[in-house]
Amino acid sequence: MRQVRIASLAVDPRSDQPVIILKPLDEEPGQGLLLPIWIGQAEATAILLAVEGVPLKRPMTHDLLKDVLETLDTYVERVEITRVEEGTFYAAIILRGEERTRIVDARPSDSIALAVRTGAPIYVSEEVLADAAVSDESIVESGSEDDAEAEIARFREFLDHVDPEDFTS
Repeated sequence: MRQVRIASLAVDPRSDQPVIILKPLDEEPGQGLLLPIWIGQAEATAILLAVEGVPLKRPMTHDLLKDVLETLDTYVERVEITRVEEGTFYAAIILRGEERTRIVDARPSDSIALAVRTGAPIYVSEEVLADAAVSDESIVESGSEDDAEAEIARFREFLDHVDPEDFTS
C-alpha cells in the first residue's frame, strides 16, 4: 500500500463527471503517477466542502458518520483503495475501537470524504496503481496549462450552481 494525497478534484470534460486525482505522497508534481477516480457530483461536493472547510448549518452524511464514530469511541485509522474490477474501484475503511479493528467495505468517494473529515490517511494498493494509474509526465505533456485552467473553471462553475443545502435532508 502507498499513501496518497488528493492532488486535484475536477470535472472530466469528456464525460462532464467529477474526477478525483490521487497522487502518491512520495512523488513530486509532474513526476510519477496519478490515479483518477470518477465519482458522483454529490460525493465531489462533499469532498470539496470538507477540503475547503466550508461550515454547514446541518451535518452532511459523512459528517454524521464521523460524529457517530466519535460517539462510539471509534476512529478512522485509514482508508484503503483496495482493488479495481472492470473499471469499478473498491475501498475499505479501517476503524479502530478500544478493543478491536474493523474493516468496512465502502466506495472510494465515501471513504475519501470520511478521511478528509477525520484527518485519516488514504492508501492505494500497488495493484490498483499498476492497473489504473497514469503517468504524471504524460498528463503534463498532453495537456496545456490552458486546458487545466479550463477544467478547474468548469468544476468551479458546477460548484457555483450547487447549494450545499441540496445535500441535506
